[in-house]
Amino acid sequence: MNSEILHPGVLDVLQSLSIPHEALLCDPTLADTAQFCEHYGYSAEQSANCLLLGSTKGEPKFACCVVLAHCRLDVNKVVRKKLGVRKLSFANPDLTKELTGMELGGVTPFGLPGGLPLWIDSRVMNCEKIILGGGNRASKLLMPPDGLLLLPEVEVVEDLAFPIAESE
Repeated sequence: MNSEILHPGVLDVLQSLSIPHEALLCDPTLADTAQFCEHYGYSAEQSANCLLLGSTKGEPKFACCVVLAHCRLDVNKVVRKKLGVRKLSFANPDLTKELTGMELGGVTPFGLPGGLPLWIDSRVMNCEKIILGGGNRASKLLMPPDGLLLLPEVEVVEDLAFPIAESE
């Protein structure tokens, strides 16, 4: 199953929760979603991005959100309100690596630090299978989305994201 290509912490979580998955090898230079989909022939409608966001003022608060690649996360309304902060931004690559141990292009909900809320857009759950980061830029996961529901701190959120208009 090539699982050894996954980040070791990610593999530990998948195995401990008996989550069915397929590990896919990925050229690290093609790990960003649009490039990955184009090169490997997957659609944005089945590719899920795992995004870390944090407050920009006051006490640091973070959340991880999973949305399909053809959707845009509703940062200013839904995420900001759920997190209970006034200002919010995407974590930069250094902060993402510091908090998750993972690089952009490989971030996945599996192996996140405890206490970090994990919010999944409800559209993700409608897919037969999704593509997610494997915890590093050299791997991806192909799996049924219901495996996400076995993770701690998880909540499926209606309209966490919205489809990107064709013209954007």
